[in-house]
Amino acid sequence: MSDPEPCRIKHTEDTQEQTERMEGNEESEVEEKHNDKPGEKPFSRLNTNTIFLKKRRAKKSFTCTQCGKIFSWKDSLVLHMRVHTGEKPYTCDQCGKNFTQSAHLKRHMNIHTEEKPFTCDQCGKTFLCASYLKKHLKVHMKEKPHSCSECGKSYSLPQSLNVHQKKHTGVREYMCFECDKTFISASNLKQHERIHTGETPYKCSHCDKRFRALVSMKSHEWIHTGEKQHTCDHCGKSFVYKSHLKRHMKIHVVEKTLSEETS
Repeated sequence: MSDPEPCRIKHTEDTQEQTERMEGNEESEVEEKHNDKPGEKPFSRLNTNTIFLKKRRAKKSFTCTQCGKIFSWKDSLVLHMRVHTGEKPYTCDQCGKNFTQSAHLKRHMNIHTEEKPFTCDQCGKTFLCASYLKKHLKVHMKEKPHSCSECGKSYSLPQSLNVHQKKHTGVREYMCFECDKTFISASNLKQHERIHTGETPYKCSHCDKRFRALVSMKSHEWIHTGEKQHTCDHCGKSFVYKSHLKRHMKIHVVEKTLSEETS
């Protein structure tokens, strides 16, 4: 596969060179205008021009025509547009999986090498990248500093809050090109697309069953481990699945209703 990165960098350099030439011309024009004013010090003119150009640069922005998101750099916009277009120019030579960024491909390669260099100092669990470890540490700290202004629900990570708030606003900016279904987050879209592709990247470590979503695989593995994370507050009974706990809770609701009727 040809790597588009050098081409993209060259384009950036050309654009930057053109911008610098344009700004240089602007500086010359401004300086010529100042020369018409007698008695003004050259240092003062240069200082004024520098401030003027800095303000011009600061005001530059690049806006996504699909969702309105604004970026300071054109390269950032080009990278962001791949979310909407679905372009994934970087391919893993081990499994053929494609990625929008070279950094994402590099991180993915750790799956094949089984390298997990980031270790939690609380429980010893290892992770593929620093961001996964940072997210995991919130479990130990149990911090949820980011609260929804609409319903008060709290989250450990700001991006989790942003995704949640889209439920209130109704913003669904990620669309499946196969069936036109829309989603509030890129991860939800990615998981949905596996229905069309048939991809099941997550394999149970105890059996050969495979899953589209990581959370589905983890829930399935509880069957093998016997882990029951969902506990009833009324009687202390534990369940593998949350849906089983909800079904069990109806027993207590019925018991409470019968008790109130007989009292």
